[in-house]
Amino acid sequence: MTMMSGAQMVVRTLEDLGVEHLFGYPGGAVLDIYDALLESKKIKHILGRHEQGVAHAADGYARATGKVGVCLVTSGPGATNTVTSIATAYMDSIPMVVLTGQVFSPLIGSDAFQEVDTVGITRPIVKHSYLCQSALDIPKYIRQAFYLASTGRPGPVVVDIPKDCVRPSQLFEYPEQDGPVKMRSYNPTRQGHRGQVKRAANMIAKACKPIMLVGGGALLSGAHEEIRAIAKRFNMPVTATLMGMGVYPGTDRQFLGMLGMHGTFEANHAMHNADIVFAVGCRFDDRVTNNLAKFCPEAKIIHVDIDPASISKTVTADIPIVGDAKTVLNQFKEAFDEFSLQENKEAMASWWDSISAWRSTNCLGYRKDPTLIQPQEIIEAVYKATDGKAVIATDVGQHQMFTALYYKFDEPRHFLTSGGLGTMGYGFPAAIGAKVGCPDAEVCLFTGDGSFQMNIQELSTCLEFGIPVKIFILDNHTLGMVRQWQRMFYKGHISSTNLNSNPDFVALAKAYGHEGIRVTAPEELDAAVAKALSMKDKLVIVDIVCNTDAKVLPMQQGGGNMAEMFLNEDK
Repeated sequence: MTMMSGAQMVVRTLEDLGVEHLFGYPGGAVLDIYDALLESKKIKHILGRHEQGVAHAADGYARATGKVGVCLVTSGPGATNTVTSIATAYMDSIPMVVLTGQVFSPLIGSDAFQEVDTVGITRPIVKHSYLCQSALDIPKYIRQAFYLASTGRPGPVVVDIPKDCVRPSQLFEYPEQDGPVKMRSYNPTRQGHRGQVKRAANMIAKACKPIMLVGGGALLSGAHEEIRAIAKRFNMPVTATLMGMGVYPGTDRQFLGMLGMHGTFEANHAMHNADIVFAVGCRFDDRVTNNLAKFCPEAKIIHVDIDPASISKTVTADIPIVGDAKTVLNQFKEAFDEFSLQENKEAMASWWDSISAWRSTNCLGYRKDPTLIQPQEIIEAVYKATDGKAVIATDVGQHQMFTALYYKFDEPRHFLTSGGLGTMGYGFPAAIGAKVGCPDAEVCLFTGDGSFQMNIQELSTCLEFGIPVKIFILDNHTLGMVRQWQRMFYKGHISSTNLNSNPDFVALAKAYGHEGIRVTAPEELDAAVAKALSMKDKLVIVDIVCNTDAKVLPMQQGGGNMAEMFLNEDK
């Protein structure tokens, strides 16, 4: 029999669940938990400098490692500061458990100091939320939270813990875990319907113009090997959503690049002209489809997703298959073998001729300037210097799209970005979480001078805990993506997007105890990137002054079909 306080149960349960890193920020409602945390020899606490950064770091840790990311914050503003991070994780289906402090139970509802209805505020942006009512609820709810966060369609779960539940003066017998968590009301489907799988398998084999669309669900399920095997078996072109980058190798001949609003010419044309779209783990959001009424007019849609609510939500599936992507794709392999299905070689040869013609447009070509650094050059320089093997985090905006288009991801979990919510300020703390979880990996951040200033305080976290991420600021002195829209669709009116009062980022790096390099000319770029990467044990900010007027192209024409695009400044 082990007697513990509620606070000790929090720590012990996290230890039992294998948690090695806890991102947090203390406050009055969680002081007892922090006191108990001092006793742990298994959990390393990473003290952030803002709760939003703390929760984004847990998110980045989860994306890079595949484990559940965990953070701990206090009540009131501590909890509300995590809301943007929770919504970010929710939109991208990231497994995360957020432990929040709460005021004493008798005070709930009385507008006590630092009280908010955390469960109510977060309910629309979590898979589930718990409010503990006793110390013995803590281990049960935390275990269930981990189970919910990491199974089915992953997502964040909140556990709200009132201060009276963690009093050190009240001891209870710790309930040891007895077998896996089981919940009668929650039983996600993993196996796909066998009949539907067989129908879809035969349809794929007979297709003349098939394309495989890979989303974040394929990445989260670990289905990259199955995706690659099926694509090779049928010589099928593959495209990916922003969240699916890296599931299929970006350098492979069969990969057409990213799909959608800023997708490649060849990917969007192949989708528009396909007769079969084999979609795995995606939700057909608006940034992928453009005008739904004009989406893939000739295609039959095979849609595999673990979330039944995502199937036929926007694009009607001709063959819907509910199940875990990795599991279902192995069922497809069995069906292919059962019916001895192989590539339709004559039809595929013709299909690849069409794709090669679209590829010949060289939609990612851009003009270089001997006196001005283009943002594309920055991504290409880092890609070359890292041999394409770095874990890359981004913020949101032009640099995010340039990264997706010009850094070729060959492996999953190497691209961390806020896809669904589009959260500026996400990238830096996510990179911190990734480096904590993958200390041997080279972790780089592409950010803008706007985004970086949203969570810049985490430079202090990196100094304290020795987290040597490499930060490349695409410094165009503007909110680039918003400015691009203003120039293209608002008669060139530039309204509140110029950033004329930026700090000296190099001096700021040094003020925080890090290294800084400033780059202003194209001929300086490669040497600066190499120098930054050579400082293995240091955080380095590389502030790169680049073209303010650069546009992310290609770009779909709003309201058009997949293939109606602006290609470059001339087309």
